[in-house]
Amino acid sequence: MDCVYRTSGVCAMEIHFHIQDNIITNVEFIGGCNGNLKAIAKLIDGYTVEEIESKLSGNTCGHRSTSCADQLAKAVRAAYNELHKN
Repeated sequence: MDCVYRTSGVCAMEIHFHIQDNIITNVEFIGGCNGNLKAIAKLIDGYTVEEIESKLSGNTCGHRSTSCADQLAKAVRAAYNELHKN
């Protein structure tokens, strides 16, 4: 399933990714720090939702209470929950 997550409180406006079962691939951030976000996307390609959450949840950016990485963790969890809500 292809997903689009609208972020909150960060420079990136959206996160696009694919989820199949519990595996996340094809992550793309729209906006934000281009080089760093491309690196994050490459590093987590093929990770499970739990692996992404364990590495990225709670990361902050400067004075913000969240970050693009933290928003990615929220995005993949929301997509997983939506996929498995029945």
